[in-house]
Amino acid sequence: MLNNFSMDFFSLKEKIAFVTGGNTGLGEAYVVAFAKAGADLFIVTYDNNWEETKKLVENEGGKAYFYQANLTDREQIRKSVIECVKIYGRIDILVNNAGTIRRAPLLEYKDNDWKDVLDINLNAVYYLSQDVAKIMEKQGSGKIINIASMLSFQGGKFVPAYTASKHAVAGITKSFANELASKNIQVNAIAPGYVKTLNTAPIRADEKRNKEILDRIPANRWAEPFDLMGSIIFLASKASDYVNGHILAVDGGWLIR
Repeated sequence: MLNNFSMDFFSLKEKIAFVTGGNTGLGEAYVVAFAKAGADLFIVTYDNNWEETKKLVENEGGKAYFYQANLTDREQIRKSVIECVKIYGRIDILVNNAGTIRRAPLLEYKDNDWKDVLDINLNAVYYLSQDVAKIMEKQGSGKIINIASMLSFQGGKFVPAYTASKHAVAGITKSFANELASKNIQVNAIAPGYVKTLNTAPIRADEKRNKEILDRIPANRWAEPFDLMGSIIFLASKASDYVNGHILAVDGGWLIR
């Protein structure tokens, strides 16, 4: 039985990966990782700024279809899933990567900022996961990967909506896993640590805050998007078929300090 294990378990050849927000930051890193592993891609973006990502995928010999949608709109979410199935015939992997953040002191936090963050970071994750899970159930298999955060475990400052949404993402990851595991659908999440992206640029520009963060990370550096690519492939592949409801921290040791 042990000899049946193969490095092919990490291959995503002939798999279809549906990735939201896949044209920037960590989303782009996930997309390139999937292309390297052999998957074809359906990438949902808010804007049409995807030429760089398209070239990166094509350089790996991959195929990508880009679909512009507003994920705060329930009907557009539904149509994006229908379009993916129309083009590829199936969905093997869903990565709920699209997200947003609004920073302000709690006592000054605006109602529309709370709503906007929850709509993208939580509601879209729920609706997409539900719609895609129905397809995966018919297929008899599937992988749903949510993007959690260090603020799935901690409170943070000046980001109440983001913190609430990422705690909730961890919760619905476990909830979906409980119901879908018996259908051969694995539901897990990655919780990135502090990564060099546009979202974290304001923090890195704050010399005091940047030092506080680095002093707590045992690896003594911010992550690069590159550091998340192996984790996404593992959770999307056959190698993780018995991993379910897990929140995988990729944080350089932040949580253990």
